[in-house]
Amino acid sequence: MLLAALSTGHKIGLAVVASVFIGFALVSSFIAPRRRPDFPGKNGLSVFVIVSIFLFASMISAVVVFGRESEAKGAGKAAATATGVIVKATEVEYKITLSTHKVPHGVVTFAVKNAGKISHNLTIQQGGKHTATFAPGKTVKLTVTLKKGAYTLYCSVPGHRQLGMVTKLTAT
Repeated sequence: MLLAALSTGHKIGLAVVASVFIGFALVSSFIAPRRRPDFPGKNGLSVFVIVSIFLFASMISAVVVFGRESEAKGAGKAAATATGVIVKATEVEYKITLSTHKVPHGVVTFAVKNAGKISHNLTIQQGGKHTATFAPGKTVKLTVTLKKGAYTLYCSVPGHRQLGMVTKLTAT
């Protein structure tokens, strides 16, 4: 998951550090012992251990540094795209969870995942837009244009809204 969220530059940086680490491991495991049967030897053991620890620390640091990009861009908030904003919605029995409750007005795409055990849908009260009712484990998308204001989102399967499948969203 982390790799998919990284920019190309971060993927390249992580790949370079990983390649150096993997290359060192392969050379020290297969090539060096063939050329020098006593590898790393008495005098080389401390250097080998230091280099191994350094490369391990470099790999961990690269993951931390290059993985930070998704946090800096606001992971868990609405994702902006060229055609608007994507809001992730997760529905389980009698609860709707949104990745954000505040979006800029305009085109908004809801990626709705049914993580429950029965069928659900997503309906926007203002405007009457809705998804079809869909099975557990499925994800559907609903793209709408929202004006500034408050919106009520709910599951319109009979009885579900009354049991708590309702939430609010504000378009600013």
